[in-house]
Amino acid sequence: MEIASSCMLAPLAGVSDLPFRLINRRFGCAFAFTEMVSARALTYDNKNTLHKMLATDPADRPLGIQLLGNNPEVLRAALDKLRDRECEYAIIDFNAACPVTKVTAKNEGASLLREPKKLRELLMVVVNYSSVPVTVKIRSGWDAASVNARDVALHAQDAGIHGLFIHGRTREQGYQGRVDYQVIYEVKKALRIPVIASGDALSPQLVKKLFDETGCDGVAIARGALGNPWLFRDTQEFLETGSIPRRPDMQEIADTMIAHLNLCVAFHGEGTGTPIFRKFFNWYTKGLHEIRELRCRAYQAKTQKEMIAIINQVRLSCWDPGLSHRA
Repeated sequence: MEIASSCMLAPLAGVSDLPFRLINRRFGCAFAFTEMVSARALTYDNKNTLHKMLATDPADRPLGIQLLGNNPEVLRAALDKLRDRECEYAIIDFNAACPVTKVTAKNEGASLLREPKKLRELLMVVVNYSSVPVTVKIRSGWDAASVNARDVALHAQDAGIHGLFIHGRTREQGYQGRVDYQVIYEVKKALRIPVIASGDALSPQLVKKLFDETGCDGVAIARGALGNPWLFRDTQEFLETGSIPRRPDMQEIADTMIAHLNLCVAFHGEGTGTPIFRKFFNWYTKGLHEIRELRCRAYQAKTQKEMIAIINQVRLSCWDPGLSHRA
């Protein structure tokens, strides 16, 4: 498959619901992933997994599903469940990168980096049972003493995957410390398939740095999109023209916040959607002056009307001194 942009929206646990994906697509996100889905939860017909995490919309295309697991039989059963929805998604991405302890303790996610041959066997199962292209997400290694991304990537390619995502940090680093551009470059040089880089893609300039220093085929944007859906539009402009785009003004920020809130309420219902939006309020208003009191009120807001009133106060009362992450 071909993707209209070289940047895509990475899966973010607890964040990448349908409203979040749709608001980012409005600003140029051409490809997005659901948040990470447990293969075992799929086999249990978990209602939250089936009806919320995998929910999509015609405007939410093309879409990828990121799958987590380490048991071949469970993976086969999960893929059988997904066949009923195969018209809704274009890629299955297998997670071998999640650093969270409750995941790695089950020998899932990034723990598979320590067993490249086992990862290859699991990927062969997914490739053979999937009706759509399969990719894998890895990290540079488990820790500084075992940076083995090139070896892991070659084993993954041997399994028949169609592309590879790599975060340039070890599991031990989590999301801290420096991104290792060199290890991504070495993986790209070693593989025949597309390589998509991630790690600190927080601004158009940093996205370009990933391209320039790794030779990657694409960049997966994750934390950079939190409260900043304009990053996709701005990055595309920067890559095409070299000019630094203007930052959104307070009117555009407020209008986008309300649009996102409305999507949350329409999808989750007012009683759930408004509280879910509270964390997004915090991200959208990062770097704004005179915001503390409004943030406190936002964290108490229970209705859509209350939250909209607070957002309109942001529109009128706050100002951006140029210190936000959108700079």
